[in-house]
Formats: sequence, structure tokens, C-alpha cells
Amino acid sequence: MEFLCFIKLAFTINVLSLLSFSLLAYANSPCDFPAIFNFGDSNSDTGGLSAAFGQASPPNGESYFRHPAGRYSDGRLVIDFIVGVTAESLGLPYLSAYLDALGSNFTHGANFATAGSTIRPQNTTLHQSGFSPFSLNVQYYQFNDFHHRSQIIRNQGGVFKRLLPNAEDFFRALYTFDIGQNDLTAGYFLNMTTDQVRAYVPDALDQFKTIVKDIYDNGGRSFWIHNTGPVGCLPYVMDRVLITAGQIDKVGCAAPFNDVAQYFNLRLKETVVQLRKDLPSAALTYVDVYSVKYDLISQAKKHGFVHPLQACCGHGGKYNYNMHHGCGSKIKVNGKEIMVGKSCKNPSVMINWDGVHYTEAANKWVFDQIVNGAYSDPPIPLKNACQRQ
Repeated sequence: MEFLCFIKLAFTINVLSLLSFSLLAYANSPCDFPAIFNFGDSNSDTGGLSAAFGQASPPNGESYFRHPAGRYSDGRLVIDFIVGVTAESLGLPYLSAYLDALGSNFTHGANFATAGSTIRPQNTTLHQSGFSPFSLNVQYYQFNDFHHRSQIIRNQGGVFKRLLPNAEDFFRALYTFDIGQNDLTAGYFLNMTTDQVRAYVPDALDQFKTIVKDIYDNGGRSFWIHNTGPVGCLPYVMDRVLITAGQIDKVGCAAPFNDVAQYFNLRLKETVVQLRKDLPSAALTYVDVYSVKYDLISQAKKHGFVHPLQACCGHGGKYNYNMHHGCGSKIKVNGKEIMVGKSCKNPSVMINWDGVHYTEAANKWVFDQIVNGAYSDPPIPLKNACQRQ
């Protein structure tokens, strides 16, 4: 009898060990994302605003694409590196902008981000304020339309079947978000106080939460959500908004604006925690890009960069930024017409590209820090972002 009990115990332990091993193997196995659907602003816009309102001009794209490619950078964005890792086997490393009808391939997803986008719709035109009419709710409407119409068109077969994702891909896809920065700067550019900007953050995040829930209802299950970066370190903010000496931190950034960004991020993290409760089948990863970007700026020399608070493609002033003469515009110097940005000899050692956006080198550095989950909650790598913790 004791022998039989021993055999039974040994068998039970063996089964439990195999089960534990299987669960561990599953937990460590990479997700097979067949598609990525991205929502955001210029930090992840791969051609949306350019398709709607005219191509981003040279020298944008000069370092990698060798020509303007819809991105407000000299090369690739963080989303390009994300797609490059998750879709390597597809041979299609970049996301086509939903708004771009020319040469687009949506087999592996679509990008709904546009430069200047906000979470909350703005009551101004692009010309008046510089903020995009494609706010997050509009991006969701576009996604919802794409989700349903793509299947109708795909069923026609032929080339349509080769250019559009299948129905199952929407369930297995990774949904990425990088938006919120413009919601903060929009208030400041309307001369709001810091308290007034902070006051509408909860409303913005309520709207963000609604969109995530809507995507979940459409079948989305895996979400990779970036918080917002240190806006107080961007030349276009520091040059445009009145800042006193006492508001400058030890790095040279505008502390009040970074404080608001950190408040936004705190509330965003709380929103993600609530979404985990509301959406039990979803895997939601919160990614702290603020800490990564601030570390890059504050320790620029250590990381191989120079002039962290100056624009690479700009003209004049303390931050090499002039809102009236942006990157790629033409100005006259000593009677000779020149292009703004030609003076930036080596973008690979610069962090800021045009006063607002990052260089490809900085984007690659940021991506390298976040891809393995070191700045994620839960601390899982990008390749495991489909797994609920």
C-alpha cells in the first residue's frame, strides 16, 4: 500500500512538474503578432499628416530613407523599430499610414497616427493651432471602418487579398499607443495655467479609456501603451512659453511642464490599471518612455550624444529653433537663400531633430531601452506583450 501511495505521489509530482514547465515555456514563448495597429501623434506618424496635408519636406528622412518618408525625423521612429522586431518574418518592416493611398500595404496592419493629434478633439483648425483634426476618437472611427470594410474588400480576392489583413489578425494583433503630448502643450499654447492644464487631464484619459474599450469590443486583446515624454525638454516648448530662471531644472528643462507630463503619466498608469479590471481578457502593457527620454537628455554625453536641448534641423537662438522658420523652410542669409537644417552635419549624435521630434539615433536608443521590458509594467518584453500577467 505504501508503495502504491509512493507511485501515486511520484506521478502527481511529475505531472505538476510537466504542467509547471509547460506554463513557464508558454509564458516565455514569444507572441506571434500578425499585425500592428498604431494610434498616436507625430511621435509615431509614418505618413498620415503628410498624406492629408502635403508631404513633410526635406531634409526630413535624409539619414535613412534618403528622401521625405512622411515622418517628422531624419529617419525611423520608435514605431518603425517596434514593427521591425514584431513583423520580421513578414518581410514588411514598416506600417503604412491609413490615410496614404499610394503604395500602401496593409497586410500587417495600419497606422492611424497623425502629427499634431490629441486625445481630446481641439476646437481649432490645423492652420490656426498646428494641431491635427485627426484626434484619437477620429483615429478610432478610421480603424473601425478599416476593420469592417477591409474584410469586404479582401473577399474580392486577387490583389486585395494580398494587401489587407484577414479577420483573425485583428484579434491577434498588437495595438500600440503613443499620444497625449499635444494635449498638454495645447493648453499652454492657449495661455492656460499649469493648474488649468492639469484639470483637464482626467477628462482626456477618460476619453483614452473609452477608445481602448471600443477596440477591445472590436476584438483587440494586446495593448502596448507609451506614456508621454518630458515635454519641458523640447525646444519648441521652451522657446515659446515664458519660463523663469527658477523653473529651470538642473538639466536645463522647464520643470513645470515636466511636472504636468508626470502627472499625466501617473493618471495614465491608473487608467491602465482600471482597464485591466474592466477588460479581463486583455493584456495591457504600460511603457515608461518618460524615464527613458529624460535619462537620455540628462545623460546625453554618457550615451554618446551632444547638445541635448538644441534642435538639429533648426535656425538660431539658444535652442537652434525658430517657430517662424521651421525645419526645411527657406530663409535668406546674407542675401542668399538657404534651407533651414542644412547646418546639422551629424544627426546621429543629436537627440532632437526639429525642436519637436527626435532624431532616428535617439529613437533607436529609446527603443533599445524599452524593447526588453525594463521600463514596462508589467515588466515583460515587447515580444511577450500578448500575455496577461
